Amino acid sequence: MLRRDVMKVAGAAALAAAPGVARAQAPTRWDISIPWGPSEFHTVNAQRFATEVRNATNGAVQMTVHAGGSLGVRANETVRAVGDGVVPMAEFAAFQNVGDLPILGIESIPFLISNYDELQIMHSLVRPIWERELERRNQTVLYMCPWPTQLFYFKRPIASAADLRGIRMRTYDRVTAEMCTRLGMVPQQLTNPDVVPALASGRVDAVMTSGTTAVAQRYWEFLKHAYVTNHLWATNLMVVNNDAWRRLPAATRTTIADLGKRLEPEFWNVSKGEHTLRMGELQQNGMIVEDPAPALLQAVRQATATMGDEFARANPVAAPILQQFRQRVGRA
Repeated sequence: MLRRDVMKVAGAAALAAAPGVARAQAPTRWDISIPWGPSEFHTVNAQRFATEVRNATNGAVQMTVHAGGSLGVRANETVRAVGDGVVPMAEFAAFQNVGDLPILGIESIPFLISNYDELQIMHSLVRPIWERELERRNQTVLYMCPWPTQLFYFKRPIASAADLRGIRMRTYDRVTAEMCTRLGMVPQQLTNPDVVPALASGRVDAVMTSGTTAVAQRYWEFLKHAYVTNHLWATNLMVVNNDAWRRLPAATRTTIADLGKRLEPEFWNVSKGEHTLRMGELQQNGMIVEDPAPALLQAVRQATATMGDEFARANPVAAPILQQFRQRVGRA
């Protein structure tokens, strides 16, 4: 050991032993894994949450947001990674983790949920189950926020169901893959960071996602036509590993949990404003944004009409949720 290192150690030991000298409590530092790019609103929301937590705890808890999957946690492996303590915190899209928890895919049943109000109804029914199942997987939900309206993006105009046949479409999960298969498309399941390389290499011809991601990833460099299909909804969950969570004092946990509850409605409002904003940006960059032709939309709805019931049969816990949801939105 070098002499200066010896002196540092000795000095630190003497300071710790000196009477009347208070030892400062080291802050808790957590890395947050985020698969979205740094400019996407979910990442911005996470940055705000981290700042508010630091301020509310007087620096006792410090969170660092790592965007773009830079910590090496794949989006579809996040539930496992947080549960195992690979990272103390992370945000993930529910539908991307159905391999570990199938009920997370209930929102991606095609055309089940029409708008934000209906999405809130669904969450009132399914969120307690999501939270309970994630608790069993050693994690706690701090807040949830949905993506805005979903679209289909293509290289060429799509006027009918026949035009979809053979198109290699980026999908999210088994449910969206099944939807594409029924429409004659070839599903290609990809996480967010993999989409642009797949477009550039020609692995995919089309993409489904929100306007937020389309703008962040500059889809106009590869695709020309965007159709506002609103075919599913998708929600992100910010979770913390329970081993790390329980090491915090109870009062600190309450402070952070209360922050999540307070900020969640504000994050939803950000989401609600995203669609109109990003549609304008797509059009400014040369994309044609429009509603799908009525005949095309009807064909897509018909092809996917039985998928809700099939989801319930495969996931029995979903059956009563779907029944209650349909009753509350008047589509029983």
